[in-house]
Amino acid sequence: MTSVALESIVAIDGQQRLKRLGAACVVLFVCVVALYVTGFFDAQRFIEGGPAIQQLASEMVPPNFERWEHWVIPLRDTLAMSIAGTALTVLASLPLALVAAPNTAPNAVVGRIVRTILAAFRSVPEIILGILFVAAVGFGALPGVLALALHSTGMVAKFYAEAIEHVDPKPLEAAKAAGASRFQVITHAVLPQVLPQLADITIYRWEYHFRASAVMGVVGAGGIGFELMAALRLIKYDEVSAILLSILICVLVVDGIGSALRKHLK
Repeated sequence: MTSVALESIVAIDGQQRLKRLGAACVVLFVCVVALYVTGFFDAQRFIEGGPAIQQLASEMVPPNFERWEHWVIPLRDTLAMSIAGTALTVLASLPLALVAAPNTAPNAVVGRIVRTILAAFRSVPEIILGILFVAAVGFGALPGVLALALHSTGMVAKFYAEAIEHVDPKPLEAAKAAGASRFQVITHAVLPQVLPQLADITIYRWEYHFRASAVMGVVGAGGIGFELMAALRLIKYDEVSAILLSILICVLVVDGIGSALRKHLK
């Protein structure tokens, strides 16, 4: 390798380093501006809030588990909401993802329309959807399940579509050349390649759904969130801390199950 070629490689590497450094500086600047706009650098607010935080902490410790029997059914409902919401999400997301992915969409226009619909789904927070579904179908776990499923469909279908978009095109071309129908191409050439990724996405979303389900009760959509909101309204912060610890234990169990499922599927 000549010295000129070596100098050219070093110069190109230096330019790439400068570009990466510039991009990092831009990201850092944007983050600092966002922190400033939200008041993070207002030390006076932190100082004034210190006594209130200390008072809350003193009222939350020790946790009060006297009413733990009343939390078993809501925790069960929260778990059921997370599972049901995940099941509905998968049922809705897979066909939508196949239509949204460019390599499996019927045509570009339909794919763009579906991707826009998915963006609309995930742009509305599930707690807002929970309020709307409570107004539509009444209190209980059902509006929570519907809210979780609708919001998550926008997110999960997007992840599914991205996984489908990046499959190896050679099996698809071979299946089409052999005269396979569109359905056969999907079932024999697309899905076998992406099933492990889809399973990972689904398990992660189930873990998220349990945490989100715990909040849905705040708007009357069932689950342990209803008990949490009741304790907050009655200013029983020792019960609040106990409920939060119960939710934490359940979240750890769900995360452990999710990790075991991912290892089993690998």
